[in-house]
Amino acid sequence: MADRTAKDALYDRLAEVAKALGHGRRAELVDVLAQGERSVEVLAGEIGQTTANTSHHLQVLARAGLVSTRRDGNHVFYRLPSERVAELWSAMRDVAAAHVAGIGDEVVAYLGPRDDIPTISRDELATALESGPGVLVLDVRPQAEYEAGHIPGAVPVDPMHLDDQLSRITDDADVVAYCRGPYCAFAHDAVRALGSRGITARRLEDGFPEWRRAGLPVEITAAPAG
Repeated sequence: MADRTAKDALYDRLAEVAKALGHGRRAELVDVLAQGERSVEVLAGEIGQTTANTSHHLQVLARAGLVSTRRDGNHVFYRLPSERVAELWSAMRDVAAAHVAGIGDEVVAYLGPRDDIPTISRDELATALESGPGVLVLDVRPQAEYEAGHIPGAVPVDPMHLDDQLSRITDDADVVAYCRGPYCAFAHDAVRALGSRGITARRLEDGFPEWRRAGLPVEITAAPAG
C-alpha cells in the first residue's frame, strides 16, 4: 500500500503552484508575462509595485517553476517557461469568472459596463481576415508587445495616446481592436473612443495570447530575445 506520508508530501508539492498564484500581484505578473519577457523594473511599473516587492513575488513564482530568467548585463529578464503556464493562468481566470460570486462587480468597477461593447470571436475574425482586406485590426498594446507578435496586418496603436492615433480612422472602417486579454482595458478604451466619434468597432473576445495559443496566424516584427 502506498505510504500516506509520501502521498501527503507529493500533494503538498503539487499545491505549491496554486499557492504561488494565490496572490493578486503574482497572478497579474503571469498575465503580463504571457505577452512576453520583461525586466523586473518594467514589471514593477506594470503592476504598480516597488522593484523590491516585485522581485519578491517573482522569486515566489520562480520557486514554483512558473517563471524562468535570463541575465543581460546588469538586468534580469523574466519569462514564462512554457505555454502551459499561460494556459494554467487562463483556466484559473475562467474558473474564477464562472464560479466566484460577485466577481462581475469587480469587472464592471475596473472596465466599466461592457454590454455596449460588441465583440467578435477569434474564429470570426480569422475567417474575416482570410476573406481578404476589409477589416482594420488595431493592436492596442505597448510597441514591444506588438513587435514580439501580433495578428497579421494589425496596426499598432499606443494605448497611452489613443486620441491622437484613433482620430485618423474614418467612419466607414470595419474596426476590430484587441489587447492583452479579456480583462485588459486598452481595447475597451479604444472601442469606446471610436464610438464617441460615431465609428462602430468591435473588441476581440479575449486577446492576443489566446489567439496565439489557438494556433492562429501570428506575425513578428522583432527578433525574439535570446
